[in-house]
Amino acid sequence: MPLDLQRVLDAVLDGVAVLDLGGRLERVNAEACRILESSPEALAGQPVERLLGPEHAVARIARTVLATGRTAQESDRTVERRFDADLVVDVAASPVFGDDGALAGVVIVLRDRTIQQSLQQEVAERERLTAFGRIAAGIAHEVKNPLGGIRGAAELLGLRATDPKARETAELIVREVDRITTLVDDLMVFARGEKLELAPVNLHRLLDDVLDLLAHDPLGANAEVERRYDPSLPEVIADGDRLTQVFLNLARNALQALEGRGGTLRIGTRVSLDRRLVTDEGKPVPAVVIEFQDDGPGIPEAVLHELATPFFTTRPSGHGLGLALSRHWVARHGGTLRIESAPGRGTTARVSLPLRRAS
Repeated sequence: MPLDLQRVLDAVLDGVAVLDLGGRLERVNAEACRILESSPEALAGQPVERLLGPEHAVARIARTVLATGRTAQESDRTVERRFDADLVVDVAASPVFGDDGALAGVVIVLRDRTIQQSLQQEVAERERLTAFGRIAAGIAHEVKNPLGGIRGAAELLGLRATDPKARETAELIVREVDRITTLVDDLMVFARGEKLELAPVNLHRLLDDVLDLLAHDPLGANAEVERRYDPSLPEVIADGDRLTQVFLNLARNALQALEGRGGTLRIGTRVSLDRRLVTDEGKPVPAVVIEFQDDGPGIPEAVLHELATPFFTTRPSGHGLGLALSRHWVARHGGTLRIESAPGRGTTARVSLPLRRAS
């Protein structure tokens, strides 16, 4: 019995869309529907420009193939989606010819490279964190012992000083040494590889606790907070204290972006079956996604790429370790932390954690 063409197309792992000579959609497979967040019924007869916009690579190269009859392709093109994280796809379009040799339509192939790209980024991030851990260990070894001597000498000077100004100076030295010691201790987190205390965690309770803490902080006085929780979200196996540290840092960053201007911080949760994470055992599992989204001024692209670099900060009072530590703890959970932003469009911090439940 001959196979049905639609069943064959649905079995293809790449997204496939078939256009007629007018550039209208004749047929689409299941993977293309997933990528485009639509259905065959909704897409049927639509011009290619309606899929992702007239300026997107899909429309551009489809029209090029219709005009020239030659294959065209582009790599690493973003597909913006309404209900899930954006995707990165390779787009290829090939002409289809009839029995008479005349152009009859175009076949578009969409290859989702998001997971591959995400894995490459994870490997690069973990290599950077490992390298930074080695540097941190060296710095701590060279700095901590002299700091102890400086602090002891300052305390002794303070005790012996008869002049109030001299005592104030000695106390200032002690405070600054303690501040540097705290920084060194933060650095050592990257080197020590502290063990996670794993247990079942209710993420919504954790987030509510973080928001309760921030409710008493003047930082959020002019900001609105919206909770967009998925009520079906299950408990996950995680270190609650470390995740609290991560969520507190991300929420504070969002509120700081709204400081003095007002706005809204939206915190959402969901399970993503579409984007899976790979555990240490090599097993792909669904991801739990926690998003912190603000409608602040956004972040320039040049700054965005430096945000998680240790000691990089745009704030006069910051030490530049908050995001680096957050990324470290998320990575220790086998997850990812992504920051998406653009000037005038706000910022989204997206934490993805593997959905591992208690056995």
